[in-house]
Order: sequence, then C-alpha cells, then structure tokens
Amino acid sequence: MKELALMASDEALYTVLDAIRDALSEHGWEDEPTTQILISAEEIFVNIAHYAYGGESKEAWVKIDADENRCILEFRDKGKPYNPLLKEDPDITLSADEREIGGLGIFMVKEFMDREDYRFEDGQNIFTVEKKRP
Repeated sequence: MKELALMASDEALYTVLDAIRDALSEHGWEDEPTTQILISAEEIFVNIAHYAYGGESKEAWVKIDADENRCILEFRDKGKPYNPLLKEDPDITLSADEREIGGLGIFMVKEFMDREDYRFEDGQNIFTVEKKRP
C-alpha cells in the first residue's frame, strides 16, 4: 500500500496519477482497466482540488492499495462535507446543449469502478473506490 500526502492542486494530480500507474504496472494491470482507474482518480482528485476548500489549496491524502486482483483508492480531505454519490446521474441521452452542466465526472467514476463509498468521519471526507481486475 502506498500513501500520499500532498496539496489538493491541479499540479499534484500528476503525482497521484504516476503513483497509481506505477502501482498497477507492478502488478501487471492491462491498458483498459488502468485507463478507467486513472480517469476515475483524476475526476475525484480534481474535484477535491477545485471544490473541497473553496478554491484554496490545502492538504489531501490518497491511499493506493493494488495487487494482481484489485485496486482500491481512498481519497481524503478536510474540506466541507460533500457526498458526490448523491449527485443525480446526468441524462446522457440528451445532447450536450440540453444537459445540465456538471455530474458527468462522478457518473464516469460510477460506470468505470466496481465499488464506490463515501463517508464523513473525524472531520474528513473519505471517498473510496475499487476496481476488480477483469
């Protein structure tokens, strides 16, 4: 398991993605599931960076637990409580012009990952996702 403590910023995203990519590579993960995990991680971390602290860059934590069979990512921040899983899924049958702005990122996370969980505990948002190897 690898744990990162870093600033919730767009610049730190690359550190997160590199660490996840390295962990998956160590265990022989293939392209498609790796891409789905990386897209999900990017959506989650960017949301923390942009919204958790009202635009300020403060600390966030990411745990990466990967092996040959599954990858579990845990994202933590001390921002305002927010459960992204409560966001209504966008109507993807509508054109981009007809759809409301927002919600597509978390929708992709729910589509790509096998399990998503949110809790607010000890003053922290804790968002966990899991992908099982196909």
